[in-house]
Amino acid sequence: MALHDTALTPVHQRLGAFMTDFAGWNMPLRYSSDRAEHEAVRTRAGLFDLSHMGQIRVRGKDAGAALDHALVTNPSKMPQGRARYSLMVNESGGIMDDLIVYKDDDEDFLVVANAANRVRVAEQLQSRSTDLDVEVDDQTTDRALIACQGPRSAEIVAAVIDEGDREDFDGLGYYRHAHLHMLGLPVHIARTGYTGERGYEIMCEREAAEQLWEALMEAGKKADMLPCGLASRDTLRLEAGMPLYGHELTEDTTPAEAGQGRVPKFDHDFVGRQALESNEPATALYALKGEGRRAARAGCSILKDGEKLGEITSGVLSPTLGYPIAMALARPGLAIGDEVTVDVRGKEQTMTICELPFYKSTN
Repeated sequence: MALHDTALTPVHQRLGAFMTDFAGWNMPLRYSSDRAEHEAVRTRAGLFDLSHMGQIRVRGKDAGAALDHALVTNPSKMPQGRARYSLMVNESGGIMDDLIVYKDDDEDFLVVANAANRVRVAEQLQSRSTDLDVEVDDQTTDRALIACQGPRSAEIVAAVIDEGDREDFDGLGYYRHAHLHMLGLPVHIARTGYTGERGYEIMCEREAAEQLWEALMEAGKKADMLPCGLASRDTLRLEAGMPLYGHELTEDTTPAEAGQGRVPKFDHDFVGRQALESNEPATALYALKGEGRRAARAGCSILKDGEKLGEITSGVLSPTLGYPIAMALARPGLAIGDEVTVDVRGKEQTMTICELPFYKSTN
């Protein structure tokens, strides 16, 4: 099956990006080096093409009620202009996707889902809203999503915002969003991201993406902003302690088992609520740090006194911190400061349970 191209695929090819198949999309893995791109976001700014992420509009008189029933949170109670993290679970409480919900008004919401789960999220939103006055519209292939992330992201995006919208942009708080204009083009801008740094996610019509990308890259020259691929996005999110679907989050784990027990709100009825209320977590999410230069990768076993307790779900040699970090799903009961043994490609390596996040921005 042919891969989906984003509106920015020609740009990535001109820049010499190394492209890869990600969830059926032809996406840039890196442009230069993973470390250089990671460092750019931590110290200056980086620009990402995230147009593979699902953009699903939910509109209608019953849009809020439909989302309340479909998700573990209650979007109907969100203030206008707010964004919130949420989860979709199955009848057994297993996580089907983690996503962000943006509320424009009581009858108009945007759901941004993971690329690999986009189709089934849209299908579930539709099937879970039977008999309600609601329209579910998967707009992903007609849209684009560009993320500018890093301590200098605000000045870069501000340079491209239309003058009449500057005040609204400057007042945009964390997990807030607004419909503004860049280069005279309508854009939906959210102060959200997946890197642990200040940043903005810019959603627009597919036809506007290349013009906006080039304008942002031009504005970012003074900051030495780099185009960044999915590899650096992964190391950035891991340092920031953010879970990844398919690693920390799966349909075989409930929110509590995956360290997301605070996300579900049990003040409303939703698919999977009964299962979650009766669930006794079989695993817990842990953060681990090690010494040396050998990173524990996903699938490595965690041992204590020779007994297997669980597995690493994500691991890397942290570019920012300089030592190995990892997240793991393992038996409940471990405490901060406990040491465990990790089987790293046949060699035992000691790692210590620590707090999340591994890295916290001061910007």
